Amino acid sequence: MGANSYGGNAQVSPAASLLTGVPAFVTGPFGPLGPVVPNTWQNQARQTQGATAFNYDIQLNFDTSFTGKDLLRTRLRAGNFAQSPFGGPTVGLNATEAGFEEFCGLGVDCGDVVAINRLFYQFPLGSNFTATIGGRVRQDDMLAVWPSAYPADTVLDIFTYAGAPGTYSLNLGAGGGLWWKSGGFSISANYVSANGDVGNPIAGTPNCGGIGNACSAQTGTGQIAYTGSNWGIAAAYTYSSGGAGLYTGNGTPLATIFQTNAAATNSVGISAYWQPTNSGWIPSISAGWGINRSNYNGTTNLNGAANLVSTTGITNATSQSWYVGLQWDDVFIKGNSFGMAVGQPTFLTSVSAGPAVFGGPAAATAIVDGNYAWEWWYKFQVTDNISVTPALYYLSAPLGQVSKNVGAIGTTGTDFNNFGGFIKTTFKF
Repeated sequence: MGANSYGGNAQVSPAASLLTGVPAFVTGPFGPLGPVVPNTWQNQARQTQGATAFNYDIQLNFDTSFTGKDLLRTRLRAGNFAQSPFGGPTVGLNATEAGFEEFCGLGVDCGDVVAINRLFYQFPLGSNFTATIGGRVRQDDMLAVWPSAYPADTVLDIFTYAGAPGTYSLNLGAGGGLWWKSGGFSISANYVSANGDVGNPIAGTPNCGGIGNACSAQTGTGQIAYTGSNWGIAAAYTYSSGGAGLYTGNGTPLATIFQTNAAATNSVGISAYWQPTNSGWIPSISAGWGINRSNYNGTTNLNGAANLVSTTGITNATSQSWYVGLQWDDVFIKGNSFGMAVGQPTFLTSVSAGPAVFGGPAAATAIVDGNYAWEWWYKFQVTDNISVTPALYYLSAPLGQVSKNVGAIGTTGTDFNNFGGFIKTTFKF
């Protein structure tokens, strides 16, 4: 159960309206029964995501082993977060990792629908190799190392990507992978197509997909890692195309639209973690940084982004992200944990071949898509199977450049922020 509070004076500009679909001009009462108020991002968010809500996410794993060394996993999952205050339609960066609802098509309510969320088989090949293949497998299911010790209990989704959402996009679909591990060293490689179950390969037509084509929403990932007894470090590279990559829960609107509409994106992530040998005043430390370079072929449709950024002759765009997470174990009571994280969700940093001019010819030339996110939480381990986690978070500019109105003639205000919180109860059995 949770809610959000919004602040700031930034009004919705016509250019931002074309990108986001949020109306720039509102006549009459802003709300159904309310008084006439300014059309600010604060009021838009209050109207669409301002309620206190109670939501759920349920996951049931069915694990089978035939040899004791292999794994056949089937996961059923259901939730009802699509219309919750978390993750849209105005602010996407307040999405939670547990904020799940099965996608059944645009405009279709699939709350409470139970669906297969995982279906893959993982098995050893000799003493050092492990292979994975499945019709419903996620990118991180096929990595030998997840390079983060944060968090013990998830809050904002943006802090669950080891600092590099473009690299570790957690793409889910049909795929396969292989990793090699010897001692502390490991090398992993995998491929996932989110649309790998679709038979129509023709780009630009409805419901196209398949494996290895322009409609696949595909990622190919390679990772090199080393882990010690209480620390680890990894470098990874991901090639994304066909719409795979970021979403509004881990990137600003501009960063997301530039990556998902690119011909292809090359992403690199470097992540590491360290944990103290014994719990005490010193926390575990996890950190990561990611950079994405999206390429365009001259025919890319940027869906309204050209109204905020000059895309004439565009050849590539760059975005970055980072985070640091701290976690203390056995705080006050054995089994309880406290954590906090700070970072920047993926934000646009440069556009090449075509001046990066926001809002039109008279606008300032600086790209100011940067933003910060913080979260704080305390996990009460009530029993071995039940935990309760109250959490708070703050987003300094959850829409990045879109709400800052650089060069937007006739529109005032540059500030828009989001403070929120929830209480999460988890049952495991």
